[in-house]
Amino acid sequence: MAEKIAHHDFVELDYTGKLADGMIFDTTNEEVAHQAGLPHHHGALHPAIVCVGERQLLPGLDRDLEGKETGKEYIIVLPPEHAFGKRDIKNVRIIPMGTFREHEVQPRPGLQVDVDGERGVVTSIAGGRVVVNFNHPLSGKEITYTYTIRRKVNDVSEKIRSFLTGSLNIPADQMHVKVEGEKSSVEIPVQFPTELTDLLSQKLVELTGIKTIEFVFKKPAETIKEQ
Repeated sequence: MAEKIAHHDFVELDYTGKLADGMIFDTTNEEVAHQAGLPHHHGALHPAIVCVGERQLLPGLDRDLEGKETGKEYIIVLPPEHAFGKRDIKNVRIIPMGTFREHEVQPRPGLQVDVDGERGVVTSIAGGRVVVNFNHPLSGKEITYTYTIRRKVNDVSEKIRSFLTGSLNIPADQMHVKVEGEKSSVEIPVQFPTELTDLLSQKLVELTGIKTIEFVFKKPAETIKEQ
């Protein structure tokens, strides 16, 4: 039976994103990725579990999920402002060649660089000046997503695990979530600042209905490799 999706529901989602020329740039489907020539590791692609309205997807796609039903395929066309944004001339900057030399970097057109924490692409070099475009590569482009909401996720431990996998970038199989009544404990292999785990705890209490969530750091067992 189809279920209607509401704000802050957790859902398992299959999707594929295309540009106007039909080029696929994003998908959760391994076969589609293989056919499109997208780089991926075998078995690494799978349906995504997201919380609707929590900006875990592009804004336009995230908003479109509300009111939709499980098991049905939908297609949405996103204008740039609801996808990767419009191209902004302010994000194209001229950087002195000396800045690159200080860091022993030889710039060339097409080179991806990190400048003060911002990622950009070198577009041209002339007269000792390097032009770097910090716009997203897909900014200014209209994109189309085809998606299917496979199911609504109701299991609390699965909600917590999926949300933290995206927030902390920890694989789900390296995290142990235990739920007992209105309490939950989350065992993770990396120790994060208390300020961060407190914020995540507050957010998960809001999203899952759990009253308290405790993070427990457990150092991974050391592995010994034969030489």
